[in-house]
Amino acid sequence: MDETKRKQILIILFVGVLMGALDVAIIGPAMPSIRQQLQLDERQGAWIFSIYILFNLISTPLMARLSDLWGRRAIYVLDVTLFGLGSLLAALSPSFAWLLVGRALQGAGAGGVVPVAGTVIGDTFPPEKRGGALGLIGAVFGIAFLIGPFISGPVVKFFGWRWLFYINLPIAVLVIFFSLRLLPTTRTAKASDFDWAGIAILGGMLACLSYGVNQLDKTDLAGSFASPNVYLFLLAAVVLLVILVWVERRAAVPALPPTLFNRRQLVLAYILSAGAGIGEVSMVFVPEMVRSSLNIADPAVAGMMMLPVILAMAVGSPLAGRFLDKFGSKTVILTGSMVMTAGMILMSIFSTNLIGFIITSLLIGVGLSALLGAPIRYIMLNEASQAERSVAQGVALMFISIGQILSSVLIGAIASGGDYASAFLVVGCIGVILVVLAAMLKNRSAEISTRQAVEAPAAG
Repeated sequence: MDETKRKQILIILFVGVLMGALDVAIIGPAMPSIRQQLQLDERQGAWIFSIYILFNLISTPLMARLSDLWGRRAIYVLDVTLFGLGSLLAALSPSFAWLLVGRALQGAGAGGVVPVAGTVIGDTFPPEKRGGALGLIGAVFGIAFLIGPFISGPVVKFFGWRWLFYINLPIAVLVIFFSLRLLPTTRTAKASDFDWAGIAILGGMLACLSYGVNQLDKTDLAGSFASPNVYLFLLAAVVLLVILVWVERRAAVPALPPTLFNRRQLVLAYILSAGAGIGEVSMVFVPEMVRSSLNIADPAVAGMMMLPVILAMAVGSPLAGRFLDKFGSKTVILTGSMVMTAGMILMSIFSTNLIGFIITSLLIGVGLSALLGAPIRYIMLNEASQAERSVAQGVALMFISIGQILSSVLIGAIASGGDYASAFLVVGCIGVILVVLAAMLKNRSAEISTRQAVEAPAAG
């Protein structure tokens, strides 16, 4: 494949991922208008976010596996189509229920876009250029959260919140058109091999975990565990996990191959992914911390204080990708973990100082860009065979989502009394663990040897 076609493919992947990322970033500023028009209370409004994240989480491993069976192009087009249909339903929704259905479809579509995009890069880019391509895709999320509020505000003010969903439709049509023309049709398994039982159990387990954790009262964890909505769903998640392990060990072609959990490099990458999710969600509490610690009363101004983190992530992600091709994943992830950890600890110390806050925010953003962007996906491409690439990408994203879910409860509970400094200190302590784990990753030479060994059979 020539360089020009690779660039065209990368643009298609970039736009598709950006479309999904923007729909998380733009919904926040529109929430007051949506709640007012549909007459929703605060808890109902929260489900507009939660349903998207839940179906995103369930869809990720499913779509990743389907791309092995039906081909990368077919599933990428399916994901974008689902996202477009969900956008249309959300835009036309006459009621809260219809809006939730639309958001669920959006989440299901977006859940498959990222792992398939990462796998296509692994299939089409040579090893020495994968890091840069993955870095560009990783930068999408920082860019989305940077421009999202600036898009959402004017659109809601002049056209109404429904147009935030309508504008997805022409973009989805263009992405589908060019995807059908440009993306490869790579498939690595037969449709008859699909592990329906495994994927159903996995989906049920993730749904129970997500719902049970979301029902925890962040101000009283001990008391909230007494609620059946919590412990029954969490217990069901544990039981389904045990059943899943039993089923997957006996499946001919498992949806979640046990071989993806018997390699130290991959297991370390999953744990680091969960830690990255914890660090990412902790930044959600920055506006509230700013309002209480820096005495900034205006919510809009407090929200703008997220910009240092977002800018650092937008710049850091493509840089991390380029450094991967030169220094390997261990150096990049270890450095990023150390920078993020230092930023979190310093944030707990300088939370009442504006200059200190900005500097520590930049450190956190740079560190997160090395954990949430290209490096983890790079490990997946190096360690997993072509037949496992898509599933491995999905598993890494699944662990990021699990970290995000757990973080919202953990950090929310600590910060519920306004003690944001302690919340960031806890994340800093988790960061120390991530640094230790990152130091256990393979060095550059071992990583290259593994990649050559994995890709040799495919080349043969």
